[in-house]
Amino acid sequence: MEEYIKYSYEVEEIPENFDEYITTINNDIREYIKNTPNLSRATHHTRDAHANGYAVLKAEVEILDNLPEELAQGIYAKPGKHQAAVRFSNGSSRVLPDKLSGNAQGFALKIFGIDGKKLSPGEEDSPNVDFNLINNPVFFCNSAEHYVFISKLFLKLNDFFEKGALGKLEFATLWVTENKKAFPNFEALKELGALKTFEKIPSINSFFYEFYSMGAVRHGDYIAKVRVIPTEQTKNAITEKNIDLDSAEWPYRKGIIKEIAQKNLTFELQIQLCKDLKEMPVNDLTKEWSQELSPFRTVAKITIPKQTVPEDGNFEIMENLSFTPFRTIEENSPIGNLQRSRQSAYVTSSTSRHELNHKKRKEPKNLEEAFSPEFYQL
Repeated sequence: MEEYIKYSYEVEEIPENFDEYITTINNDIREYIKNTPNLSRATHHTRDAHANGYAVLKAEVEILDNLPEELAQGIYAKPGKHQAAVRFSNGSSRVLPDKLSGNAQGFALKIFGIDGKKLSPGEEDSPNVDFNLINNPVFFCNSAEHYVFISKLFLKLNDFFEKGALGKLEFATLWVTENKKAFPNFEALKELGALKTFEKIPSINSFFYEFYSMGAVRHGDYIAKVRVIPTEQTKNAITEKNIDLDSAEWPYRKGIIKEIAQKNLTFELQIQLCKDLKEMPVNDLTKEWSQELSPFRTVAKITIPKQTVPEDGNFEIMENLSFTPFRTIEENSPIGNLQRSRQSAYVTSSTSRHELNHKKRKEPKNLEEAFSPEFYQL
């Protein structure tokens, strides 16, 4: 058996003043969500990231049987089939036409009926496990300390870019000087470089993307990253691979709805185990882990069955649902400095949004409840 790095809390490198950063991040999230109707010209309060949901779809997840010991960890130790829901979204903090939003997209997966105490604050008895994945293997921030200034800039990204070249220069200058509070430093430059990788994401059908956890997670006794990829059958089945961003206001949504109305689509949920903490670091999310050193290996199959989806992509259902990476058990929790900041941030975002939209924040136990608008009424 190959040797993999064992998990220990020491690899997470949580600073002593971590809680101070978390308080600032949560306060910024609340303030931003209050203003989202104006910022997005919307009739509702949106999420602070992935504000524009394309569609939420009914799905099924099958955790595979006879996995080797190093893969059969945590929720993957018990094989079986589970109902699931998948939300596709744009990564922007605002609801804008696709041609103005960039091609960063999210794949949020909710698996129903997973036993165990969950880590999301106040949701220890939740019956579900969530994944929040993005179509890029790296992220543009490595620590809660840096997220305090990066999040403020990211939330105003569109404002800067609307100014053209000068706006982009101003944005980059503020980024590398930590909002004029520091001299340019290597860490901030590295994070800015990771942000630029998002510009290289092609405009293709959302079902073609590979989606990553970007940050590390605990994998039972080990350390890992997570990926969801389309199967070859799915790639061959999609009729329109490329998306014309000028063809409609939200062509990505149209592409999702069109394809899933015609056929079942399948994906693989995969784990990449850490073999070397220097080459596969926990707290440097700007560094892609080498697949030659440790390849992704499939632990579950995801099926999104053929289904009829309304033109709005099941908008009301999407807005009622919440997805948080800490709605999971200890053995599969996100780990590391930045990852740990998400534990309360996602709950803050979801709670604020539901309260302002006068909706009940309640976790459904199955697809029937999840897709019932009455379930969320106050």
